[in-house]
Amino acid sequence: MTIEYKVNQPITARQFIDLLKQTTLGVRRPIDNIVAIQAMLDHANLTVTAWQGDELIGISRSVTDFYFCCYLSDLAVSENIQAKGIGKELIKQTFLQLNPGCKLNLLAAPQAVDYYPYIGLERHESAWILSDLKQLD
Repeated sequence: MTIEYKVNQPITARQFIDLLKQTTLGVRRPIDNIVAIQAMLDHANLTVTAWQGDELIGISRSVTDFYFCCYLSDLAVSENIQAKGIGKELIKQTFLQLNPGCKLNLLAAPQAVDYYPYIGLERHESAWILSDLKQLD
């Protein structure tokens, strides 16, 4: 099995949706809203994709300033090919694009909570989320 990793390789919204449907992220992403999916791709400024031939089998999609922080928003690997180190390699390839000292941050999907410490990421206890402006009232 030969896997090729590509940095900032353009992909279509349909390719992204098809991959998300093969993962547990599919239920937590707006896969029925192609405009939102396209915007997610358009406004990410760092993507690393994993390919087996011409098939997209994984993605790391991030927003970063490349110097201080990188928010890895989506890490998805097709469930048909998981447990082969592809997710870890996507994170590694993402991190290699960052300048020294830049920290990579992510929020774990419920099914992935045990995965990240297993591959060596540190747990951070103080993440906060604002989903609706009414929360500030």
